Amino acid sequence: MLTVSDISLQFSDRKLFDEVNIKFTPGNCYGLIGANGAGKSTFLKILDGEIQPTTGHISMGPNERMSVLRQNHYDYEDQTPLDVLNNIHDLMANLTSGEHVKVLLAKALFGKPDVLLLDEPTNGLDIQAIAWLEEFLINFENTVIVVSHDRHFLNNVCTYMADLDYGKIKLYPGNYDFWKESSELALRLQGDQNRKAEEKIAELKEFIARFSANASKSKQATSRKKMLDKIEVEEFVPSSRKYPFVGFEQEREIGNDLLRVENLSVAIEGEMIIENISFILNPGDKTVFIGQNDIQQTTLLRALMDDVEDNWTVTGDIKWGVTSSRSYLPKDNTKDFDTSDSILDWLRQFVLTKEEDDNTYLRGFLGRMLFKGEESLKAVNVLSGGEKVRVMLSKMMLQRANVLVLDDPTNHLDLESISALNDGLKSFKGSILFASHDHEFINTIANHIVVLGKSGVIDRIGETYDDFLDNAEVQEKVKALWAD
Repeated sequence: MLTVSDISLQFSDRKLFDEVNIKFTPGNCYGLIGANGAGKSTFLKILDGEIQPTTGHISMGPNERMSVLRQNHYDYEDQTPLDVLNNIHDLMANLTSGEHVKVLLAKALFGKPDVLLLDEPTNGLDIQAIAWLEEFLINFENTVIVVSHDRHFLNNVCTYMADLDYGKIKLYPGNYDFWKESSELALRLQGDQNRKAEEKIAELKEFIARFSANASKSKQATSRKKMLDKIEVEEFVPSSRKYPFVGFEQEREIGNDLLRVENLSVAIEGEMIIENISFILNPGDKTVFIGQNDIQQTTLLRALMDDVEDNWTVTGDIKWGVTSSRSYLPKDNTKDFDTSDSILDWLRQFVLTKEEDDNTYLRGFLGRMLFKGEESLKAVNVLSGGEKVRVMLSKMMLQRANVLVLDDPTNHLDLESISALNDGLKSFKGSILFASHDHEFINTIANHIVVLGKSGVIDRIGETYDDFLDNAEVQEKVKALWAD
């Protein structure tokens, strides 16, 4: 058992945690959730002793052992997996993002720890690895505390949600969906209860005001005063979570043709990543590309958007419809933000009308994306990962393209922003090409699935992601494609 007693943490003028008391028991998986900046990763660091709290202490049972998977999977780049795991000889820097996580997961899981702390464990993992990790955690007999922005993952593995808000942690039994529904219901019920109490207070005050001076009604007025003193209206504290507004419109609808790809091959420094693949996308398609690894998906989307490097060799035909207009969110946005321009000035270059080229309009637009007041004057090159994605989404909304191309768009976003983006893409009337590891994101948006092999594709139209995964015949074809 892991016991947290009276934990507080003060950073200068900000109290991140305020007398947190909680027990994490064996046989349970706790999903630690909260808004960006609430202190989820910091709390895990307090649990494993990396950060000392201002007050309070952490205790475990005698001879119990804790293991940790940290959020920054690239801290070990100068080591070999042998150093980390006693396994194979190769610099960690030479591994793909998914391989990074798999090695570090193996390290964390080695020896069956009594307490397992996982900070964003699904980042960079492929679909098969996520499914394996889910199965492992479901059957894990000890204590797990996980921070994740993957809603499907939290739903599958968590027995409790630990909600971090205003420096306190409140436990909810059940998974993420149950927490969301129950917390929203509790807020509605509390609001209804407060409203009824306020109506009763107003009614009693009116009676007291009318009859307190009336001798025949004075006893009733006194009785009403006693009733009034007993009525309590609980303080209503709204969640610190903030939801941006994400909504995409088209300047014009696309015509009859969206995209035709014929015999496309892409090699990077002589290594073939994609070889001789062909597929057709039609207007209205919301297509997810699924590959064996991130490199395939990112390489394809970059090739489609002509975002290639000098050491790339691209052959074959990519034919976009003449009426298509495209807006792009790359996985790596470093080049986009290689400037000290403010958010306001950076965004100004994408306006389409004179009306939009106005500070008041742009500030209001950014406000809906959670950049309030002077925050719109921050330099784009110092923004956090999540802030940069929100700025990129702001650009895409301003461009009003009829085709959206997004590579791992939920990366760096908090659950609230992911939910808003999810809703915005579901409602979009145009076409979408995207890559993602977020199960729910794929399942609720995609109506077209293209599985990428090194030298071919599997094309599935009109079925959900869950249907695709449940189709045994199709999954055998996927295995065969990826075995080549």
